[in-house]
Amino acid sequence: MLQQESVPPSLGRRQLQSLRQAIIPALMSKNPVHVIGGGLAGSEAAWQIAQAGVPVVLHEMRPVRGTDAHKTDGLAELVCSNSFRSDDAENNAVGLLHAEMRLAGSLIMSAGDANQVPAGGALAVDRDGFSNAVTAKIEAHPLIAIEREEVPGLPPEDWDQAIVATGPLTAPSLAQSIAEATGADALAFFDAIAPIVHFDTIDMNTAWFQSRYDKVGPGGTGKDYINCPMDKEQYFAFIQALLDGQKTEFKQWEGTPYFDGCLPIEVMAERGVETLRYGPMKPMGLTNAHNPTVKAYAVVQLRQDNALGTLYNMVGFQTKLKHAEQVRIFRTIPGLENADFARLGGLHRNTYINSPTLLDQSLQLKSRPGLRFAGQITGCEGYVESAAIGLLAGRFAAAERLGHAPSLPPATTAFGALLNHITGGHIVSDDEPGKRSFQPMNVNFGLFPPVEAPKTEGKRLRGKDKTVAKRHAITSRALTDCRGWLGLPARAEAAE
Repeated sequence: MLQQESVPPSLGRRQLQSLRQAIIPALMSKNPVHVIGGGLAGSEAAWQIAQAGVPVVLHEMRPVRGTDAHKTDGLAELVCSNSFRSDDAENNAVGLLHAEMRLAGSLIMSAGDANQVPAGGALAVDRDGFSNAVTAKIEAHPLIAIEREEVPGLPPEDWDQAIVATGPLTAPSLAQSIAEATGADALAFFDAIAPIVHFDTIDMNTAWFQSRYDKVGPGGTGKDYINCPMDKEQYFAFIQALLDGQKTEFKQWEGTPYFDGCLPIEVMAERGVETLRYGPMKPMGLTNAHNPTVKAYAVVQLRQDNALGTLYNMVGFQTKLKHAEQVRIFRTIPGLENADFARLGGLHRNTYINSPTLLDQSLQLKSRPGLRFAGQITGCEGYVESAAIGLLAGRFAAAERLGHAPSLPPATTAFGALLNHITGGHIVSDDEPGKRSFQPMNVNFGLFPPVEAPKTEGKRLRGKDKTVAKRHAITSRALTDCRGWLGLPARAEAAE
């Protein structure tokens, strides 16, 4: 079987395309793994399979069939935020997941690192540059063939190794096929998109640059967010405008629960007048550069959205307000009175399966060996988590194609903690045994096996010191165990 290393790196694009046309038919006759969906999870799964020396057919329905949220036909298009969240591998669970994915040769993390934009302690990316990088890598890989077509139902039986990674925007026909095959209805929840503002229309005589607590992150300076201050009167008027504003109605979807990590801003406002001030509009850790002695009652933050720094997205401002209402209400924010919006907010429907009931620990459908699910459709939440589950599904499928049993990541790793949540980490109610309790989840330290906080000079730590020490112990253990799972040398050996 042709390995990636056998293709000379000096080949030009035209020569590489000719080579691919010559070898793809032969490769595909060797029972490729089929991956349905070219989002973050599907792209990562295809990459991991191909890197293992196994041919892949990646099926992506765009542009043959579009979605309500996607704007391009690029692979791994980011439709919501451009942030991969915290990159702190020592103190944050998602930062730890970043580190483990890098160790595993993640395409998504490689493209993210190559296209990062300043974002304080977070890893944010230029969304177009990121998608273009992923697409280019997938298109150039000699073991990956891309088929631009919709797969209307579950994979046919002769696709003996396949991965469904269709994400939260799974086509209705495929979702129906999944429900019919599993005997379980897919659950759905709303996911919301935040508006994006042109930088040159923000009044920097009112707003100022500063990261919360001046925190410096990857590629950042400690002044990576634009901050728009509100006094108490302005804040309460803004909350009332959110409550009174006209919203988009989804009558056929009424009763569908929101995911708490991505609530529309007006839904947060409905939960209490002070909710936003303790959420995305909290003023803590920020000092108005134009008026340092006056503490803002609330602050709206905007984060850089592209490498050029010409676009900024409104952090935490996912919304179902109608477009005209968004423009009217958001222009009451100090500093955004003349804002020009490159994109307004919106909602799309997410679909996920009851993974703990339907999938085994290798993400394989219990009722059909060889068919796996990956990404947000499994019930994980977030870009990085979705890609991580794609990475695992790809490795599991490649192992089986090569005649090996899938190697499961240790439960002590971020990979293992997230996988265990998806395949069985939910709480089952004894009072309502038939009720479905599984819900989408971001990776967090609560998913990891407990660890004792180390003692300092023989004394037990307390309070915040104990929490920090426990997190450090969890992340240190995770990275050590992840290296062992991947067959990599320990950190000290690698340094030597």
